[in-house]
Parts: sequence; C-alpha cells; structure tokens
Amino acid sequence: MAEELSREELKEKVVEYLKTVDKAKNKDIATKLGVKKREVDKAVNELAKEDIVEFLYIGTSYVKLKDK
Repeated sequence: MAEELSREELKEKVVEYLKTVDKAKNKDIATKLGVKKREVDKAVNELAKEDIVEFLYIGTSYVKLKDK
C-alpha cells in the first residue's frame, strides 16, 4: 500500500493520472495509485466541485479531466 497521501496530494495524483488517459473509473484510479477507492471517490468529488474533472456515464460511471 502506498504511503498515506494528504487530500491535496491525492487530488494532484488523480489529475496527473487522468492526463494520461481519456477516462477512468474511480476503482481503476485507486488501483493505479495504490489507495483505497473511497479516498479516490472523495478526491474526485472535490475535483468535480472545483470544476477540474467531470463525470461521464457510459453504462457505468467514468471520470475525466474537463476540457480534455
């Protein structure tokens, strides 16, 4: 398991990861970053409120960087 990340560090890593893909599921982001999915859920929700990411619903829920 990765070291504990602050919420800000986790949000930064989520954004960095999303720059490398078109879209991702929170579960996949969590696996890639080695953190719990619920931590990614919280970070992604904050990023959405900050208008940095947006949700896509294509049969299931994905998240992507806004304007990418």
